[in-house]
Amino acid sequence: MRTGGFTVWFWALTSAVAVFGAVVSSSTTWVADGRVLELDDSNFESAISALDLVLVDFHAPWCGHCKRLAPQLDAAAPMLASLKNPIVIAKVNADKYRSLGDKYGVDGFPTLKLFIHGVPQEYKGPRKADLLVRYLKKFAAPDVTVLDSDSAIADFVEAAGTFFPVYIGFGLDESMISKLALKYKKKTWFSVAKDFSEDAMLLYDFDKAPALLSLHPSYNERHVFYGPFEEEFLEDFIKQSLLPLAIPINYDTLKSLEDDERKIVLTIVEDEDEEKSKNLIKILKSAASANRDLVFGYVGIKQWEDFADTFGANKKTKLPKMVVWDRTEEYVTVNGSESIGEEDQASQVSQFLEGYKEGRTIKERVGGSVSVTSFISSFLGLGTVYVLVFVVVTIILVRKATEEEPLRVGRGDEVDHATSSTAEAESREHKAGEKED
Repeated sequence: MRTGGFTVWFWALTSAVAVFGAVVSSSTTWVADGRVLELDDSNFESAISALDLVLVDFHAPWCGHCKRLAPQLDAAAPMLASLKNPIVIAKVNADKYRSLGDKYGVDGFPTLKLFIHGVPQEYKGPRKADLLVRYLKKFAAPDVTVLDSDSAIADFVEAAGTFFPVYIGFGLDESMISKLALKYKKKTWFSVAKDFSEDAMLLYDFDKAPALLSLHPSYNERHVFYGPFEEEFLEDFIKQSLLPLAIPINYDTLKSLEDDERKIVLTIVEDEDEEKSKNLIKILKSAASANRDLVFGYVGIKQWEDFADTFGANKKTKLPKMVVWDRTEEYVTVNGSESIGEEDQASQVSQFLEGYKEGRTIKERVGGSVSVTSFISSFLGLGTVYVLVFVVVTIILVRKATEEEPLRVGRGDEVDHATSSTAEAESREHKAGEKED
């Protein structure tokens, strides 16, 4: 009888604890209080679904880059929490909670993901606290900001910073661009100016309204669209002006080209900062204005020697060199326009483009002394590249073993386990290095 009573008592107590725990768990409220949240597999989905904007740092305790990033996130967290639409910073030990890392495609440390209403996207911005805050403000801003004075326009442009292009619809109704503003919210700032003076028209260099102005503050470029203002034509203008006329090629800009289907007219120079290179870049911008179906990019051997080398350009090559690249492992040169001389470069660029469009091209393979992995991974993802490398190496080893090694008897599972464990550790350590700021 006592035993039965104790059993009933124990069952009741256990049930009460379970119910209490469930109530506590279900009543957890997530707030932006300026601290970095610690998430794990028990509360991650709850936090992500409850908060509108969350920047998640998938890290590992042993990762040196993660340790250097942590103080920057700590400093940024209170600034982001103070926004009108606050942004929360959270972190997950993805080395411990690997199921979360696997679910969200984490293939190295640190990996930053921005969750917008529960939907993840790769964070491609800076990692220093002040710059990180300026970059992320874009995602907390309204789809379209309404400006009612010259000073409001100036304040908006200054607050937008230099990370994203800025679009201002002078004399446009908000409803005309609201749908496109939502579609391209992750890539640019949108606003409409209801009231503005002739001084503003002079400052932004347009002579009538309505007009849609695009600004690239970091490249000191602006473009004006006077219509027609049907959605189809507006979107064409927005897509074509998202990038500067001529874009310097580096790791970050390659990532920004991921969603652009146009081919790249790539000009390789010795040094981007030389005066003669700057003059050629001006010519490339003029060519880009007349050939919006192509992306015009340039790279200096001094700035990124390994990348230039994969297109057969080095210090011994006659430069500048122009190629057309579709971001695969193939590119084309134009017969008779393999390089650009110093005289009348505008005509030579025009001849190159004419030859390309007429099909007078020579197909080449991306090669060079350095593996193409370093920049193709920008499009395929590091995980895919490492899997491909692992498969190729495995096939080579298997073939070699079957050709040269006699049959042996042993516990293969032990060997396989040891090999895979070592490979996994080395792979994760190497991938962490790839995430270096």
